[in-house]
Amino acid sequence: MERRACSFVNLFFIVILFTVFGKLSKAANSNSFEDNFSKSCPDNNFKTSDDGSTWYLSLDKQAGCGFITKQRYRFGWFSMKLKLVGGDSAGVVTAYYMCTENAAGPERDELDFEFLGNRSGQPYLLQTNVYKNGTGGREMRHSLWYDPTEDFHSYSILWNNHQIVFFVDRVPIRVYKNANYTNNFFPNEKPMYLFSSIWNADDWATRGGLEKTDWEKAPFVSSYKDFTADGCQWEDPFPACVSTTTDNWWDQYNAWHLSDDKKKDYAWVQRNLVIYDYCMDTERYPTLPEECWLSPWD
Repeated sequence: MERRACSFVNLFFIVILFTVFGKLSKAANSNSFEDNFSKSCPDNNFKTSDDGSTWYLSLDKQAGCGFITKQRYRFGWFSMKLKLVGGDSAGVVTAYYMCTENAAGPERDELDFEFLGNRSGQPYLLQTNVYKNGTGGREMRHSLWYDPTEDFHSYSILWNNHQIVFFVDRVPIRVYKNANYTNNFFPNEKPMYLFSSIWNADDWATRGGLEKTDWEKAPFVSSYKDFTADGCQWEDPFPACVSTTTDNWWDQYNAWHLSDDKKKDYAWVQRNLVIYDYCMDTERYPTLPEECWLSPWD
């Protein structure tokens, strides 16, 4: 009878643990905007679908809009589906990025997706960039193999201590390796928030600023859904992610380099979609940055 009572207590305890941790896990993976983000814009510039699963940021002449995760992360897999502004979006930038600070601080680390608006009938350009301690200048620009205004597409960042990979629909478009550069230009020390925003950048975004924003076309609306953050949440003062660990798939050996299939995808992107690569810009960099000499295949 005592053994049965103990078994019943153990079973009851297991059920309670499963219920509690199941709820915690569900909350951590929730796609609710309120669970994951804080917004920074007038209420008129932020809307959600009726079921709350899709979020809409808008830009007008008075204001843009943005949001930031409530959590910071150091290393992981971070993904969001976006549908970009349609029609004439010249001068408009939709940004999805990671940054160590809730402002453009002078010591920030940053990983950027920036979608540069266009005149109707012209292709969108996707710009990526990497910052370390407030210094950027590592831009690449790609064309896309689809119209990003017609449907949602996923944009993801894999970040570990070995490489940073920018993905579009799971296709690697950019690989930034950590080779212990003497210039120390690999952001791996500070935790980052995730942000997204829509803003006016007609001084540079479209044809170097020659094409200005046509405010008669406002509001400009970008759409978001299916946010995923599978990473190490930073918790002061002694976060578990201070040192690397192979407990998670994104920090295991297979995530330290591209698979053979991903290398083929990456090579196709390099041949067909690269518009600008700072590592090829010898006028801007007579002496190329050290990381430009490292092969992404290593």
